[in-house]
Amino acid sequence: MLYSVWFLLLIITFLFGIHRLRTGLFELSGNQAERWLKKLAGTPFSGMLFGTAMTALLQSSSAVMVITVGLVSAKMLTFAQSIGIILGTNIGTTFTLEMLTFHLSGLILPFLGAGAVLIFFGNKRLKSAGHILFGLSLVFAAMRGFEVLAIPLSKTAFVQHLFSVLNTHAMSAFFLGILLSAAIQSSTVTIGMAMGFLGSGVFPLETGIAIMLGANIGTCITGLLASIGAGEEARLTAFTHVWLNIGGALIFLPFLHLLADGCRALSSTPEQQLAHASLLFNLISSLAVLPFSENFGRFIVTFHGKK
Repeated sequence: MLYSVWFLLLIITFLFGIHRLRTGLFELSGNQAERWLKKLAGTPFSGMLFGTAMTALLQSSSAVMVITVGLVSAKMLTFAQSIGIILGTNIGTTFTLEMLTFHLSGLILPFLGAGAVLIFFGNKRLKSAGHILFGLSLVFAAMRGFEVLAIPLSKTAFVQHLFSVLNTHAMSAFFLGILLSAAIQSSTVTIGMAMGFLGSGVFPLETGIAIMLGANIGTCITGLLASIGAGEEARLTAFTHVWLNIGGALIFLPFLHLLADGCRALSSTPEQQLAHASLLFNLISSLAVLPFSENFGRFIVTFHGKK
């Protein structure tokens, strides 16, 4: 019971840290995010580039998705223009995971102290910087907490049974990733938790990759919720994100071991291996769809358009 309470507290800390980080970054960019997306989404390629950059800047694919759905709903963007942005959001969200692989535990307290002080400054930029530092400190603290808690938590009967199922059946890990990501509306937090357990040797990389593939689908719930009542093209934009991640996951699932072996060759650190797997999955999926974005859009319209 005590471990469950600590685990819940770590999830809340991670979520709050990510929220503070995104708040600071979003305040620094102001309303420029919407203006940039509207201006620079002329072609699928340029849309993908700026969708990637915007997601990396805001540290949130969900935030960019909500902005994109809003712009499509307001008819400032067309559904066709939104496809490139969606391809970019999947790539951009991997930057957060790559950042989390750096072991910066020594910076937790300095960042926490500096952030707590800067938040109370009247200057907007200094206040935003305070939110960023404060958020980063909480995220790194939560990641370290997941690693420390993983070993004693893994010795409990329920978790041992759960991991035995996950390690034996990749689809169980896949569906767990979907459910967790949909529940907390963040693939980053779900994969971040998996990285913590992976770093402690609780389960193999293949299980972590299966969770990651599911998390990419679960996070689509945010865009779907944002599209409710937002009009036909906004709804199609949200479904594009769903199909991109479902299609990519179904293609990659049979090759879990191959992807895991490739990532082991790229890094000796389990956390980095999972972050690299996420980058490769999203990069390959988006680049594979990019040349056929018009056909992909027509498929979405045919499948989900008004009959």
